[in-house]
Amino acid sequence: MSPARICSALFLLAAAGCLPFNDAQFDPDGYFWAVIHLFCMGAYKILQKSQKPNALSDIDQQYLNYIFSAVLLAFASHPTGDLLSVLDFPFLYFYRFHSSCCASGFLGFFLMFSTAKLKSLMAPGQCAAWIFFAKVITAGLSILLFDVIPTSATLGCLLLGGLGEALLVFSERKGA
Repeated sequence: MSPARICSALFLLAAAGCLPFNDAQFDPDGYFWAVIHLFCMGAYKILQKSQKPNALSDIDQQYLNYIFSAVLLAFASHPTGDLLSVLDFPFLYFYRFHSSCCASGFLGFFLMFSTAKLKSLMAPGQCAAWIFFAKVITAGLSILLFDVIPTSATLGCLLLGGLGEALLVFSERKGA
């Protein structure tokens, strides 16, 4: 593993580890589900590495990831109490909430589909650069569109995460 990849991983871990402590709108439930998501992604990566390479297409791998996450989250939502408290969610009966959920699902699907096509058409370094560009735009739009209380520490965490992603792209372009 190259020094650039190690630094990238350390920057990403530091940014992710510091963000909850500097979040002005800290909600432990949101971070709990983020940790569950990280475990799902880790289990998926372990499953992916344990199988023969190229045994599944990129799209099949994404479908497997979605199914695994949905099943795990469905079983995890009952013991945490989130399954029963969904009826108390204040935006449950607003059409804007439902249309936003549907739009998020469709856009996520099209993003996954276009990423799979992009990976098959471009060199790995170029593809990583485009994905990095998409992440930067997404992070910027998220700050503008959502009700965020930006602090210098929060922005520092975002910049550190961006630096980690940029180092990862750099290391992949160099073929290290």
